[in-house]
Amino acid sequence: MGLLDAILGRSKPVRPDLDQLFAVPSAALTLQAATGFTPTGRGSVCFAGVEGGGFARLQEDVRELLDADTERGGIPVEFSRDAYGYTWLLATHPADDTAGLVNDLHAVNTMLQDGGFGPHLLCSLIGFRGTEGRSLALVYLYKRGTFYPFAPLPGAAEKRDNQLELQVRGALGDDLRVEKDLSRWFPVWGAPGL
Repeated sequence: MGLLDAILGRSKPVRPDLDQLFAVPSAALTLQAATGFTPTGRGSVCFAGVEGGGFARLQEDVRELLDADTERGGIPVEFSRDAYGYTWLLATHPADDTAGLVNDLHAVNTMLQDGGFGPHLLCSLIGFRGTEGRSLALVYLYKRGTFYPFAPLPGAAEKRDNQLELQVRGALGDDLRVEKDLSRWFPVWGAPGL
């Protein structure tokens, strides 16, 4: 950071630490003990789509890597686009294989980053289910290197359970690097894997 940046109040962005994702399996145990939420085995990666052959090849490489186990009963990855034009990759594993799911999400993030598409990565999320079918996601913000909980209220049109989100933050504060700035806890309505 230079002198001019310091004077103008600019800060250097946090360098993504994708290895933070590997803390999720142990955090899932803490989350289950504290709140009763259990992993669903579903997780996704969100990125801004890019046009061009290089990106299309990389997307196919990702699909080929993650679908390598489909002949042994693995579930193929799914790509979709949301209403804002972002691309989502959905990976599915057995609910008790959080480590395998995290490995897949880490591999996707790493491949995109190493392929030069790191600036297009937005977030990754890991889905959880609670009693009465309640949904919760742990969202990893790529550009911040932090996590935050997202808990939509069941049956409500785009309303969040802020109390539950704060409870999860308190429970996971020692397990994950939780985003301190609550204004960065963006909603991910209808995200695959939620």
